[in-house]
Amino acid sequence: MKAMVWAGILLLLAGCSNTVAEDMGPEKAKQEGLEVATFAGGCFWCVEAGFEQLPGVKEAVSGYSGGKEPNPDYRQVALGKTGHTESVQVYYDPKIISYAGLVQALWRMMDPTDAGGQFHDRGQQYRPAIFYHNEEQKHIAERAKIALTASRRYDEPVTIEIVPFEKFYRAEQYHQDYYKKNPVRYNFYTFNSGRYQFVDEVWGEQRHVDFTQFRDDEIDDGSVM
Repeated sequence: MKAMVWAGILLLLAGCSNTVAEDMGPEKAKQEGLEVATFAGGCFWCVEAGFEQLPGVKEAVSGYSGGKEPNPDYRQVALGKTGHTESVQVYYDPKIISYAGLVQALWRMMDPTDAGGQFHDRGQQYRPAIFYHNEEQKHIAERAKIALTASRRYDEPVTIEIVPFEKFYRAEQYHQDYYKKNPVRYNFYTFNSGRYQFVDEVWGEQRHVDFTQFRDDEIDDGSVM
């Protein structure tokens, strides 16, 4: 579906690169007292939009991670030959929202039971993943996955991969803040993908909660009493 949306403009944008100046990066984040998290949940437009709505998130950046091809562009990743998956790097204030809170938000943006892609976007380039930056993030993500599995919220097994972060390549500038720049096209895509219809069916009234309430030292399946 996403490939169809972009089919008519890829040639026009082919000359764009992902070497534009970055508004935020790990070094700047560290200087500002922020921490970094990297997630994949299918289409990065949707995941970026979801994280940027959270309190404590300074910025979310769309890009590519999980593969071995250096400096990939959108066309290469979309063809599924780089090993990368569309990802989002999140810069957040741990004094406001915890890593556990980010993971709980991720559950409500995607389908953690589908390792073959997400919704209409199929292939390893859309596979979901949690890329942990340190052992603490790994521990929190693994506990959250176990708790989510135990909750029996999904009909299928929770299969999202939890793997060490290696490299993140920022996507081309026209992908950044896509939901703000192209709201009509973005809403058309998200509605037809079925993403949020699925999330609403799974989470119901617990889709929209206060994600700042989740703590890194607590095991939680995401249910809010």
